[in-house]
Amino acid sequence: MPDGVTPEQVAIMLGTDRISISPAVGRDDGSVWVLSPRPIGIGRLRIAPDSFPAARNTVRLIDAPAFGTGLHPTTALCLETLDEIVQFHPPDAVLDVGTGSGVLALGALILGVPRAVAIDTDAGALRVAAENARLNGVDERLELLRGGPETIAGTWPLVVANILAAPLIEMTPTLVRRVGHRGTLVLSGIPSSVEPDVHQAYKRLGMRRLDVRSRAGWIALLMQASW
Repeated sequence: MPDGVTPEQVAIMLGTDRISISPAVGRDDGSVWVLSPRPIGIGRLRIAPDSFPAARNTVRLIDAPAFGTGLHPTTALCLETLDEIVQFHPPDAVLDVGTGSGVLALGALILGVPRAVAIDTDAGALRVAAENARLNGVDERLELLRGGPETIAGTWPLVVANILAAPLIEMTPTLVRRVGHRGTLVLSGIPSSVEPDVHQAYKRLGMRRLDVRSRAGWIALLMQASW
């Protein structure tokens, strides 16, 4: 409830005096509010708080403000798409652009991708991602770097970027250069209303749309390099 609504007002509206109050914590840039972290299932993966025991196909995350709790629709869309890619066309490496908590890179590694590089411009997010990697026992297979796609060299068979539509369009030339021969690109953080703009920006540079997924007004684009 908003801060301006008192428990007494809620009790009157519900016709009861049995009201319990718990603080909600903002996560994923304030777009998701949680009373306490809880496990959720996404494809073959389970996203769980760090207090839960290690288990097969489980990504455990510390409770931190870095984006990527698994609760936001864009994160879920990316993880579902990654799950299918790894299951049917497993790559030998993945690049995670704007990694936040590291959940996408960690999910790929736990599903069997041998190695991952994750980049972010936020040093705080990289610290959270490093702690999450250690927690899940994959830190030796994950390389964390500060910066955007223009700060690194090389190509990857699978690139994922869950950011926002405007920066995705702005970084189109550099992000496309990170996609290898017949490589796959997963883009999200895209409101459904601007999906055509993002699609056109990448189509102009040789990316072919394979699939579009939507949830709660958000879009994930699956694209493949034409080269």
